[in-house]
Amino acid sequence: MALRFEVLGRFNRARAAQLTLPHFVCQTPLFMPVGTQGTIKGLTTDQLEEIGCQIILGNTYHLALRPTSELIDELGGLHKFINWPRALLTDSGGFQMVSLLHLADITEKGVTFQSPVDGKPMLLTPEESIQIQNRIGADIIMALDDVVRTTITGPRIEEAMYRTLRWVDRCIAAHKRPHEQNLFGIVQGGLDPVLRDICVRGLVDRNLPGYAIGGLAGGEDKDSFWRVVAQCTAALPEDKPRYVMGVGYPLDIVVCSALGADMYDCVYPTRTARFGTALVPEGVLKLKHNAMVNDTRPIDPKCACMVCKNYTRAYIHCLVTKDAMGSQLLSYHNLYYMLQLSRNLHSSIVEGRFPEFVCDFLQKMFPKGDVPEWVCNAMDVAGIDISSCCSS
Repeated sequence: MALRFEVLGRFNRARAAQLTLPHFVCQTPLFMPVGTQGTIKGLTTDQLEEIGCQIILGNTYHLALRPTSELIDELGGLHKFINWPRALLTDSGGFQMVSLLHLADITEKGVTFQSPVDGKPMLLTPEESIQIQNRIGADIIMALDDVVRTTITGPRIEEAMYRTLRWVDRCIAAHKRPHEQNLFGIVQGGLDPVLRDICVRGLVDRNLPGYAIGGLAGGEDKDSFWRVVAQCTAALPEDKPRYVMGVGYPLDIVVCSALGADMYDCVYPTRTARFGTALVPEGVLKLKHNAMVNDTRPIDPKCACMVCKNYTRAYIHCLVTKDAMGSQLLSYHNLYYMLQLSRNLHSSIVEGRFPEFVCDFLQKMFPKGDVPEWVCNAMDVAGIDISSCCSS
């Protein structure tokens, strides 16, 4: 196994850990920016290092299409190809079949979908997903799972969950580089606690290096969302990393960390930057608004990032929709914000002041004390007293 996971501090269910991977020693909780083609749009790998990024997420499906996994392998693997010395994680490619292509057909064999290149049918099997990821060479690779949106109900959820367990065995058998790459299994089961439980137990029995909680952040209500996370984190091993896939709102990350999750990824910080929105402790700041025209303040006066040190809201407002530089500067700031949030979560748990950190975070975001009920419920389960920052 090419992974070491050491818990350095905890508060009830929340934990701060050191995750040692082949290319980097990471501190958790951690946020992973999504670099679909192995790059984060608009930022260089030097800039990502500068702001403290630990792991970049690459997209197996897109990389396999272009430049192809064979070429990446030939050129020495994705780390070398994109000039990134730190850790990489690749997804299995399965999610794209569901999100991008309406014509995906899932059978026991794998996922058949239309090639976006020439429209011909292509089949992605668990074996092939692992082969592609073995060639790409990321530190963490994901098993191909049968992904169903959480908003779907009925027998399809159960079918997908059992198929995910059968496919993970095929992934394990196909994995040729277990000493250099860590295969994570993905817990499925929709919003059904019984199915989630069967899936968690099945995956834990297979003793994988780490586990992901999949199928969330797909439009389910927040109350269901946090309950699934709480259920899965409680049942997953203490000594292995837990990764909640597709979660990227700062509030969700704070809540999931309180419930015992360690890793997150999402396109949200960079995508919202391209629409002219900055992440700030109060929530978001829309730089397109006319109120910004002559605002000489930085995005966030308390932020230490290069953008906040050097540029005004007025300047970014004038770039935001007209110049690529606008979305670059906002992407830089937003990722800095997310990575700083990760570091603050880590240090507050290690230093034994996690409840204070959570309260402070919620007070800034909800100054009127109108913390959403789902957050209050989740914090109750996490054993964190937030009564001082809630009006209700």
